[in-house]
Order: sequence, then C-alpha cells, then structure tokens
Amino acid sequence: MTTIARHLRARLKGWGGVGAMATACALALVFALVLACTGSPSGTTGRTVSHAARAQADEDCTAPEKQTLSPSGADGPTIEAIKNRRGEKRKLIVGVDQNSYRWGYRDPNSGESGTLEGFDIDLAHRIAEDILGDRDAVQFKAIPTDQRIPAIQDGRVDMVVRTMTINCARIEDVAFSAPYFRTGQQVLAPRSSPITGYDETLADQEICTATGSTAYTKLETDKEAGDLPTSTDIRTTVPNQLDCLVRLQLGEVDAVVTDGALAASQAAQDPTVQLKGEAFTTEYYGVAMKKEADDLVRRVNRILVDFREDTTDGWQDAYTEWLSATLGDDSSGSRPPAPEYLREN
Repeated sequence: MTTIARHLRARLKGWGGVGAMATACALALVFALVLACTGSPSGTTGRTVSHAARAQADEDCTAPEKQTLSPSGADGPTIEAIKNRRGEKRKLIVGVDQNSYRWGYRDPNSGESGTLEGFDIDLAHRIAEDILGDRDAVQFKAIPTDQRIPAIQDGRVDMVVRTMTINCARIEDVAFSAPYFRTGQQVLAPRSSPITGYDETLADQEICTATGSTAYTKLETDKEAGDLPTSTDIRTTVPNQLDCLVRLQLGEVDAVVTDGALAASQAAQDPTVQLKGEAFTTEYYGVAMKKEADDLVRRVNRILVDFREDTTDGWQDAYTEWLSATLGDDSSGSRPPAPEYLREN
C-alpha cells in the first residue's frame, strides 16, 4: 500500500444527511396559531411541552441529557401506529449495531442465523415487550454510525438503540430518552504504541473516528482550539466505529478515539491493543426517536425507570451479563444519574 493511497483514503469522509424540516415547521406554526395550542399533540397524556420552551432548551443547551420528556405509560399517535401494524409487520422497528461486541453483535456460536445479542439488544427487547406485549416483537435493522439520525428522520426505524450519545447538536434533529448509560471518550492504540492518552503523545499520529460521532466532533473542536497537537491527523473517518479497529490492526492508523465502553469491548476482542489513558469526556447514551414522537419518548422513559430500578432482569443484571467482562464488576461509573426532565406546562 503506497503512502499516497493511504492518505487519499484518509481524506475520504462519510456523510450523515439531515432531512429538511421547513415545511413541517411552517405547518406546525399555522396549527399553533389557529388552535392557540402551545404544545405538540401528545395523545392521552394531558401534558405538553411548548414548542417555544423546547426550542429555548435546545438553544441554551448545556446539559442535553436533561432535555427529555417526563415518563408516561399512556398510548399516543406514534404508539398507536406501531400497534396497528398488521401480521408480520406488527413489530417495533429498532436501529442497532451488529458489530459492537457485548452491545449489539451477532454471536458466531448461536447458529446459522447469528442471533443479535448484547446490552442494547436486551433493552430493545424490553421496550418491545412493554409496548407490544412480546419481547420478540421487534425487527432489528443494522445501521452504520453515520446513518442513525437519517434512519430516524426518514422513518426507516421507530427508534435507535445503538450506543448513541446524547449531545446538543443531535437534540436539534431527534428526541432522546433519559440516559441509560454513562461513558466517555478514550484512546485505543497498540500496546507497543508510545501514545499514553489524550495528550501531546498524539502529535504526528493518525487518528481514526466514526463519521458523525462525538469523538470526531471533540477532536475537531480541540484541534481548532489548540488543545490537540496541530500535527495530529484526524482526517480518517469511517461509517462504523469498528472499521477503525480494522484499520488499526492493519497499521493504517495509529490510534482510535471512541467511547470508552466500546473501546473496552474492542480491546477484549484483540489483546494487541489497549486503552491509553483515562476517559477525557463524560457522555450519556440514550434511545433516539423522532422529534414529534412525544408519546413514544415518554413511554421509553417510563420503561427506563423500571429498567434502572428492577432487581431482576434490570439494568444491573444486563450490565453483569454483557459488560462486566470488559468494564469490570463495579458498575457505579457506568450507571447514569437520576434522570431529570423538561419542565411541563
């Protein structure tokens, strides 16, 4: 492989589309003026959050993990549409990963079908069971990192449960549940690498991140601010974060920056790489849904309350089964804080 070819590939960057919402916003404004209604219809909950309040929360975003709706078990238009699907199509459609070890992956020992397993998969089954009464009433769609938001906006999936960090940029495009996991960005590199963490040892190193990831945004922001060595090459981006591990194994890049929870799983798969340094951000995973799907957001938040509190088949059991082998038995650093919700009208 020539140096020129390597750097040509490094310059290629994926893209994640954002659907145009101007028409919908205009219709929503007319609807609000005619009916003097300050909130989007949320079906039977009797509680609304005004569009103005939500827009202000987005604009003043400092704690995106708190910009979600309060829990409710009531059905609304989004849930009714899911329940009204007929026959084989009466399933919850969930965007997931199929390559993230211990999160969403196909177990090679589970037969020809390669059953999807992992922490995120268990959570998706639990949501399907609550909404449709059957934990197996779920259709999984494997989507790359850079297609998570477009898949929601285009209606290809009802939700995404795919180690998706809640951040201020994303809450402008999709709605999130309350957090279900806490993590942070970390550096993954070969054991023999001189890299020691997210520091000056990244100078003259080529870093791989997933397109549309919070990792790339952090690297780009820090490099512009002078908090990352100017010689650090961050141009290599790929559709799926696991592709970064492959490039690292092939020697095409020097390090990977991704969520520590994912990096730990990758290190467990490949003993020649290891986490370098501590996490240098604090982030939270959430379930992502359409902005207008208020009833579904509220329902998922109620499910998450039970998931966190259940002493049997709850959050701790899922952590122990899927993540303790890679993150350790002490789950306190991964458990999200008590949820906070948007103020209701």
